[in-house]
Amino acid sequence: MPALPFTADDIDRLQETLAEVVAGGATPGGVIVCGTTDGQQQVLVAGAVASELGELAPTEHTIYDLASLTKVVATWPLIGQALDAELVDLDAPVRDVLPAMTGETPSGQATLRQLLAHTSGLRASTRLDHYRGASAALADLLCREPLADAPGRHRYINRGYILLGLALAHVNGASLDDLASQLWRRIGMISTVYGPVARGHHVAPTEQRIPGAPRIWGSVHDENAALLGGVAGHAGVFSTPRDLATYATWLLDAYTHGDSLGEWLRASLVPHAVIEPGLDRGLSWILAADGHVAYHHGFTGTSLYLAPDAGRYLVICTNAVYYGAARTRIAPLRTLALKTISAWSLEALDE
Repeated sequence: MPALPFTADDIDRLQETLAEVVAGGATPGGVIVCGTTDGQQQVLVAGAVASELGELAPTEHTIYDLASLTKVVATWPLIGQALDAELVDLDAPVRDVLPAMTGETPSGQATLRQLLAHTSGLRASTRLDHYRGASAALADLLCREPLADAPGRHRYINRGYILLGLALAHVNGASLDDLASQLWRRIGMISTVYGPVARGHHVAPTEQRIPGAPRIWGSVHDENAALLGGVAGHAGVFSTPRDLATYATWLLDAYTHGDSLGEWLRASLVPHAVIEPGLDRGLSWILAADGHVAYHHGFTGTSLYLAPDAGRYLVICTNAVYYGAARTRIAPLRTLALKTISAWSLEALDE
């Protein structure tokens, strides 16, 4: 069944809210892409890439630091690929898919499923700089850490995805960035890479952490990912609104046609833990609208929303950390995006 067309009211509200958060100092600018599996697409733009570039407006080709969207654009699909190749077992301890280690490894007993669903009980605070000068491998150091809580409760934990990235490299015998690059090229995501990327008018800079110092521009914003050379399971990927739309379309097509990736997406939309009333965590994805909408945010100001049964997606790319703490002021845009795609999902179910 063809997707329902976007209404002018939907597009106007998204455009107005994007313009309002830009005018309110939440972000220098941003891009929204709304699309469907049957080729409908709307690209909305507001503001500028950065004040350093004058009034140059962002486009669907502007490169953004995705931050935690790395989890669902790199790590999650690669885990699904490894699962299909029988390289991993979701319910096996992560230490089983890492280089051999000896001794007690409390955090290493967490399963891949628990790490994906943020229910592992691992310590939430991750400071890889505390491991500077250690003689043991990073996987050993992470696995030796005591648990902060009994597994089962939802708590957003980056170190779990760092372990997943290390595990993917080990079981595939290839680096995480090479694995991801092969996947993205196959999909047609020609501008998506692990950083760094060359700074320029086509790249949205992020934060200036020290007054008078150079702004972070083309290098990963996340400090732990930076310590890993910019390549990690939780952060480090740069992409464009257009590539994220390509990725979303690929996922929705797979969901409709029922191939192995589509089955992985369906399995990932099963709730594993309650985040708050109305929101659950699946495998990587946050679930809303009774599981009919899946989405994820990135700390830098990015978001990706899917409504698989409606064949629709919504992409938000901003560099809201440009203003530091003002990143939280893009919340009205994210709230409207979730409300809009949830309504699209309900419309499709009513058809």
